[in-house]
Amino acid sequence: MITTTLIILFHLPMAVLGKEICYERLGCFSDSKPWSGTPRRMKIPLPWAPEKINTRFFLLTRKNPDQHQEIDAIDMQSLQGAPFDASHRTCFIVHGMGDRAENNWVPQLCQEILQVEDVNCIGVDWHHGSGNLLIYNQATSNVRVVGAEIASVLRTWQNELDYSPTNVHIIGHSLGAQVAAEVGKRHPGIRRITGLDPARLHFEDTPREVSLDASDANFVDIIHTDTHPLLGLGLMKPAGHFDFYPNGGQHMPGCPDRLSFLNNMNALVETIACNHQQASRYYIESVRSPGGFLSYPCPDYESFKDGSCFPCPPAGCPPMGHYSEPEHSVTSGGQTYYLHTGPDPGHFSSYRYKVTLIILGAWKVSAQIFITLFGDERSSDEHQVMTGSFTPGDSYSGFIDSEIKVDEVNCVDFLWTPSPPQSNVLRHQMGAAKIDFQSGEDGRMNSEGQHGTDTGPLQRDPLLAAGPQDKDSP
Repeated sequence: MITTTLIILFHLPMAVLGKEICYERLGCFSDSKPWSGTPRRMKIPLPWAPEKINTRFFLLTRKNPDQHQEIDAIDMQSLQGAPFDASHRTCFIVHGMGDRAENNWVPQLCQEILQVEDVNCIGVDWHHGSGNLLIYNQATSNVRVVGAEIASVLRTWQNELDYSPTNVHIIGHSLGAQVAAEVGKRHPGIRRITGLDPARLHFEDTPREVSLDASDANFVDIIHTDTHPLLGLGLMKPAGHFDFYPNGGQHMPGCPDRLSFLNNMNALVETIACNHQQASRYYIESVRSPGGFLSYPCPDYESFKDGSCFPCPPAGCPPMGHYSEPEHSVTSGGQTYYLHTGPDPGHFSSYRYKVTLIILGAWKVSAQIFITLFGDERSSDEHQVMTGSFTPGDSYSGFIDSEIKVDEVNCVDFLWTPSPPQSNVLRHQMGAAKIDFQSGEDGRMNSEGQHGTDTGPLQRDPLLAAGPQDKDSP
C-alpha cells in the first residue's frame, strides 16, 4: 500500500500532504520549522505553485544585447535556436519584491556586463510571485520555488550539456538574493553569488537553510546599503565571504534623509527604497570601473572613518562590485569591508587619500579646511578635510574621498573658512607649512614642504591667507 501510494504521488504533477506540497520537477516544500513557526518566521505560508509564479528566463548575449530571447525552463529545445553558448559562463540576475526583469536595471546590468565579458546573461522574471508589501510573507515563501526553478535549469544543463555550476554567477537584489541562496542550497558548487542588499525581514538570524550564507556558493559577496536597525530593508549582519558596507551601510549619499519624512509615509517609502536599490546601482557602475570602489578591511565603520584601517594591507583591498571575486579560493571565515561613495550616478566610485599638514600662522584659529588635489591631467572636487581649532606648528590629519584617482599629486588648493563664520574678527592668517598625501590603495606617500617661503610650494593660491576671501574667491 505504501509503495503504491508513493508511486502514485511520484507521477502526480502536484500533491498536497498536510503541511507539505510537492512538485515532481522541483521537489517538496514544507511550512514546518525552520521555514515557518520560528520567532523570525512566525507564520509563513506554503509557496505558490510554479504555474502561478510563472518564473521566466530572458537571455541576453553579445549576439542579442538589446532584445532578450526567452528560454524555457523545461524544454531543452528552446536552447537550440537561442544564442546561448555552453562554452561561456552564465550570469543570472534576479530581481526583488514588486520588481521585474524587463525595461529596468536587470537588462541594464546585463548590457553592462556584456560590454566587458562574453557571457550568457539571463534575467530571471518572477514578478507574478514577488508580490508587494501587502503579501510580503507570501513572496518570502515563493522565493523557494523560484530558486528551485533555477536549480532545475542548472541540473538539466549539467546532465544534458555537461555544464558545470562553477560557470555560474547569480546576482540577486533584495528577495532576489534569497532566491540565489535557494539555488545554491539545491545545486551545490555555484561559482559565485552576489547579494545586493539581501532582504532582511524573515531572513535575518535564521538558520542556513533559510537565508543567504557563505556556504551557498564558492564565493559569496554582499553589498549592504539599507541596514538601518528600525527602517532598513536589507540584512544588517555579515553573511558572506566578503560583506561590503558602503558609507556604513545605512544611508547612501544622494538618498534623502529618511528621518525627515517620518510624517509622510509615501516619501518615507521612497527614501527607504532609494537606499535599498542603491546596491544595484553601485554594482552596475562597478562593471565599468575595475579600479574603483576600493574597499578597506575593517571591523566597523567608526574604525574606517577614523583611519584605523588605512591604507590597504599588503595583500591589497578588493573592489566592491563586479570585480570583488578573489583570484584565489577564499576561506570559510568572512571579512567586512568599508568605503565611501559619491552621491551621483557616474561618480559613485571614490578614491581615498590621507592628508596630513603642519599649520602655518601666528595664532590659534577655529576653521574648516578645504583641499583640492591636482594631478598631471585631472583634478578632484573641493573637499572639506578638517574642522576644529588649529594651532601653528601642530600636525593635523584628515581624509579625502576623491571622485577621481589622482595618480601623482603635484599641486593643491588649500582653502579655509573661520568656524563659526563670524569668529575671525581679527583677520588671523593660516597656511600649511607642509602637506603630506598618502594613497589608500598602495600606501604611497607624496610630500612637499615650505622650502623657506612664507606660503609653501604646493598652493595654486597662497597658503598663508586670511580665510573667507580665499574660500569664496574664484
